[in-house]
Amino acid sequence: METMTRTNEMMETKTEGDTRSPRAAQSARMRDLTPAQRRAVMFAQQQVLRARAARKAKDERQSALNRMWQEEDAEHARTRVTVRKHEESGQFKDVSLREAIGHVLRDLRTRDHKTLREVSEKAGVSLGYLSEVERGQKEASSELLSSIAASLGLSTAQMLRMVADYLDSVHA
Repeated sequence: METMTRTNEMMETKTEGDTRSPRAAQSARMRDLTPAQRRAVMFAQQQVLRARAARKAKDERQSALNRMWQEEDAEHARTRVTVRKHEESGQFKDVSLREAIGHVLRDLRTRDHKTLREVSEKAGVSLGYLSEVERGQKEASSELLSSIAASLGLSTAQMLRMVADYLDSVHA
């Protein structure tokens, strides 16, 4: 209690007659503190700096994710335009079930703004394998498809209905 009173009195006298620069005044106030008080002030300053750095890193990660999502949305829009052009010209190739499943899974994942890593970890599938399934290069077992669909928040039946709808739209 006595230390706090003495510190407050020192600060009041310093602020009343202080004509020095703010940095010099702060330095003078630090000299008037006890070693324990100095350590506490330094610790608090370090915590503030750490919090600012963490906030900055979080903001940078979020802006990077937003840029990635915008790029994916733009790519998705270009893909839709290409599909329409092929449909109009009659040059659209037959789509295999494997490719349709991959297309639907990728579409669901990008709509939810999820990364391959997030879905693969939640589904218990390797990142590379999930990528190959999405590109239509690998056939996935029914258990694996069920796990992937669940990680995207769907039942297997809902996902398969979406695949069927996609195949109908391609062949229509």
